[in-house]
Amino acid sequence: MGKQRQVASDAGLSKQRVVVEAVRLADREGVDGLSMRRLAGALGAGAMSLYHYVASKEELLDAMIDVVFEEIELPPEETDWQSAMRRRAVSARQVLARHPWAIGLMESRTTPGPANLRHHEAVTACLRRAGFSVLMATHANWLLDSCVYGYALQEATLPFDTADDFADMAEDAYLPQLPPDQFPYLNESAAALVAAGYDPAEEFMFGLDLVLAALEPLRASA
Repeated sequence: MGKQRQVASDAGLSKQRVVVEAVRLADREGVDGLSMRRLAGALGAGAMSLYHYVASKEELLDAMIDVVFEEIELPPEETDWQSAMRRRAVSARQVLARHPWAIGLMESRTTPGPANLRHHEAVTACLRRAGFSVLMATHANWLLDSCVYGYALQEATLPFDTADDFADMAEDAYLPQLPPDQFPYLNESAAALVAAGYDPAEEFMFGLDLVLAALEPLRASA
């Protein structure tokens, strides 16, 4: 009877359902604790039944990362390269904020899925059509990805979420630890940023626009 119930619960499985549930679990609990047994329990299925849809955890991770890449907007073709890459970077930041577990896995896959490949093809095409050489397009791609992934990682680990949170933490936690006679510049910076209503979220666009502007002369020289 128990075996019949298990077969019945497994009957509703599909690769898409397995992968979607895996992403949901990773969003909630992180990817380190994700196992076939844990995933099977969430799906109400037998652990061994999952191997009909994904042969290994690595194959599951490939599919999960493909879901993340599918959510990122591709650089549009109908605009200039800087606007296109800016839209793609902003979209990637938003997607990675929803899936922070994916940050360290985005460029790690040796058997990338179709959305992963489409994304990288579109980014490379945007840069090459803009006039970057193959080598310079590669440099630009690495630099832009470092900007996006680095900021996403930093943002995911910050102890505050908003400008108001930052101000409260600076006043209540940081400034008391920064006596001006010992840390005059840190004290000055913290006080000035709070007074100015500083929003750390603005750092992403500041850095991104700086990178895009620095790349433009390299495109022209190519």
